[in-house]
Order: sequence, then structure tokens, then C-alpha cells
Amino acid sequence: MDETLRIAREVACEAAAAAGKLAKEHFDRDKEVMAKGNQGDLVTAIDHLAEKEILNRLQERFPEHRIRSEESGWSGAESDWLWLVDPLDGTNNYAIGLPAYGVSLTLIYRGEPRLGVICDSHLENLYVAEQGKGAWCNGLPIRVKASSAAGRMTLGWIQGHDVGKGGQATSLKHHLDAHSKRVLSLWAPTLLWSMLARGDLDGIVLYNSEGEDLYSGLLLAKEAGAAVVDFDGRPFEGLNPEPYIVACPPDRLEGLLSIVRAGLGGRE
Repeated sequence: MDETLRIAREVACEAAAAAGKLAKEHFDRDKEVMAKGNQGDLVTAIDHLAEKEILNRLQERFPEHRIRSEESGWSGAESDWLWLVDPLDGTNNYAIGLPAYGVSLTLIYRGEPRLGVICDSHLENLYVAEQGKGAWCNGLPIRVKASSAAGRMTLGWIQGHDVGKGGQATSLKHHLDAHSKRVLSLWAPTLLWSMLARGDLDGIVLYNSEGEDLYSGLLLAKEAGAAVVDFDGRPFEGLNPEPYIVACPPDRLEGLLSIVRAGLGGRE
């Protein structure tokens, strides 16, 4: 397994960097943008080109691995090894010329994320996390930051496409807005996870948003020292098709969970 992970890290870093470079090179050009689904999501020609760049590399080096990719779905036979691929996280941002988009690759072994690679494409920052080994940005170790005594929290908010507007999710977000310094919703979840891991966010609240872009960020946050729990305060492990997550430096956890529970109507 160690040798597989060593090679996987090398291949994933090369693939993510190549896909990120491709997206950045096309950023200021006219983009072919198409609607995707019925929730206002978009897809561009670059999503498909970047995906092809990644899949060609993975399939060449790991023909026995299964892959689930954002645009093309499932490929490969059943395997203990599963790649999750989002070739252009933040497509809506990319389509309107907002330079907040990235690439996400996660390698899962028997239901447990083992390797996560994120490329902040526009800034050309490459984040890597390995289970039990730490987190890095451009080869340098990164850690979440303990809270300072002054000021309220700056938080990231991640919400699934199918959650919609109104209801409990909207009430919770409004509550977070009222009880924090700022709540960021970037439409590029991997960039929020990167910000938390490097110490630029105080926490992230995720409301039912599972997809190809989730587990690389979760692993990065965990390996950078974040506490990652569900809304009931239980450690979040493995995979979950309907995740509800609070992630933050350990010394922030009690306070952030208290705010979230109040925003959910006093949930215990």
C-alpha cells in the first residue's frame, strides 16, 4: 500500500497541476458555458478538457483503480481503490471571471480517504494531505491556527446543490451571519478547506454537500490539525452521502458547535 500511495501522490500532484494550468490558461478567453441540472449549476468546455487531462494520467498509471469523476461519472471495475475527481471546482466562478476555482483529487482505500490533492489553480498553490502524515502547501507543512482572544470568527459555509433556499439551511446560515465576523460562501469548497488548513479561516460549516470535491478538503483539514465532527459532535470519519459537518481548530470546537446547535433550533 505504501508504494501505491507514493506513486499516487506523484501522479495526482502532476495531474492536478496540469489541469489547473490548463484552466488558468483559458481563464481570460471566451468560455463555452452550458447549463447543468436544474439547480443553476454550470459546466464549461474546460471542465471536460481538464477532466480528460486527469483521467488519462490516472487510467494509464492505475488501470485497476475505480474512478468517480464530476463530469463523466464512474469508470473502471470494482476495486478497493477509488479516485474522486473534480477537475474544475468552482465552475460558476470560472464562468463569470471570478478567479476562485481549483482541482480536487482524492484517493480512497476501502472507504477511507488516504490521499487528497487540491490545486488552487489561479494562484498555482498545490495542497497535499496524506492520512496520518500531515498536510502541505507547495511542499511546506501547514497547520490550522488557534484562536486569538479578540474578535469573532470568520467562517466558511458550504451547502449542497440540492439543499435549495429556505428551510433549516437558510436559518442556520443567517444565524451564523449574526454570530460571526463574516461567513464566506465561495462556490469553490476546496478553496475554503485550503483556507482553514492554512489558518485563514476559523471554521467551516457544511450542510449536506457530498461530492467529488469533499474528501480531499476534509483530509487536508484533519491533517492540518482541525477537529472535524458532525452536528452532534461525533468525529466525522469515512464517507457519508449526506454529511453535516463542523470543522475548526480544536479550541474553537465547543463554541462553534454551540452556535450551530442554536442555529438549528436548540438541537442537542
